[in-house]
Amino acid sequence: MHKKATHQTESREDYMSCNGCSFNNSTNSIVQGYDWLSDLPDTTDKSDIVEVKFKSTRKEYYKNVENLPLKRGDRIVVASSPGHDVGEVTLTGYLAEKQFKLRIKNPSRYNLNVVYRKASDADIQKLNEARSREKATMIRARQAATELGLDMKIGDVEFRGDNKKAIFYYLAEGRVDFRELIKVYAREFRIKVEMKQIGARQEAGLIGGIGSCGRELCCSSWRTDFSSISSDAALKQGLSPSAQKMAGACGKLKCCLLYELDAYIEAGNEFPRELLDLELASGVAKPFKTDYLKKEIWYGLAGSMGTTFNLSLKQVRDIIQKNKRGIKPEVQTFSAQPKEQNSMEVTLDESLDRFDNKKPARNKNRRNKKTVRNIENKSNTPQNKQNAAGGNDDSKKPNKRRNNNPNRRRKPEFKAKKGPAVSGNNSSN
Repeated sequence: MHKKATHQTESREDYMSCNGCSFNNSTNSIVQGYDWLSDLPDTTDKSDIVEVKFKSTRKEYYKNVENLPLKRGDRIVVASSPGHDVGEVTLTGYLAEKQFKLRIKNPSRYNLNVVYRKASDADIQKLNEARSREKATMIRARQAATELGLDMKIGDVEFRGDNKKAIFYYLAEGRVDFRELIKVYAREFRIKVEMKQIGARQEAGLIGGIGSCGRELCCSSWRTDFSSISSDAALKQGLSPSAQKMAGACGKLKCCLLYELDAYIEAGNEFPRELLDLELASGVAKPFKTDYLKKEIWYGLAGSMGTTFNLSLKQVRDIIQKNKRGIKPEVQTFSAQPKEQNSMEVTLDESLDRFDNKKPARNKNRRNKKTVRNIENKSNTPQNKQNAAGGNDDSKKPNKRRNNNPNRRRKPEFKAKKGPAVSGNNSSN
């Protein structure tokens, strides 16, 4: 019982740690989805091409000249230049050949290496030893590039299965003269060095992470081809033009913008190329939003804030035909009716901006009432009553509001002393 409990504890730790994650560059991870290729028939007799996956997203194609019984997930030893490498089979037979023709632009110039054998325990152990050197090698490789003053960044290091050659993936904006850097790597690491430049998308695939959708990044899990994505892909789908929302972990536009683009383009072909303004009885309506899948267009009345309504594509065409004949239909006929409140709708007792730091608003009504009360009290004094009865002109002047707060420092008031009136005779003397 103790051994069984220990085994369950270890498996749980692997699940919670990075060892059981697909970021560890292995397709045989503990957490996997449904395998859509498991029900396909065996087609190894139609083609001897095998697709093999190595660390991260690097995939290459080999030839099974020995007709070994290979299937998806098998670890095999393949030929490389020079030496050998250990990888994992991802596709075989007909699908591998179709993928080879799709990815390789010029298949006639591609050199297909051969598959040696299935990987043994000794091959797997040697591969793990090579993998254990990658982290320390990457740190030292970055230090060496900085010491030489090269404008480049070492993104990742991948050792071959024979532990005699390594691929250094680097990022750079322009051309970099790394001839001296290769000599430093070969002298310190005692291996054969291969430099390979990658982009920001490839770097995100090498590092891995979780996307905004809550799932593993496509570039680190299954996607291997990284094509450029323009901003038109987001605009054609009616998405937000904000680059911050549409950017992925790599800082570029998300790859998933291309997944549903064809469906939106096909649905958008039914819409007119240019959406015209509609002349209605209540004014001119201008389009501001298009829903291609629902086939609806949202309009807003010019000069009327907040007056919006949606129309179907058929209704828009009917209104355009009526406008050509000089007819201006009523907007109420096509305006969207307000939705009824659901009884199960949750209401908030406080506003959503209750966490914002706001200055307390002054109560203007309370201040005005206080000012009126002070004026009334001053008018009820005996002196003011006597002035009002005598018709003094000073009573018509409004009383200045004074601050009754004793804690407030007020400036002293200076008044000029009134002297005797100066007459004409005194001035002559």
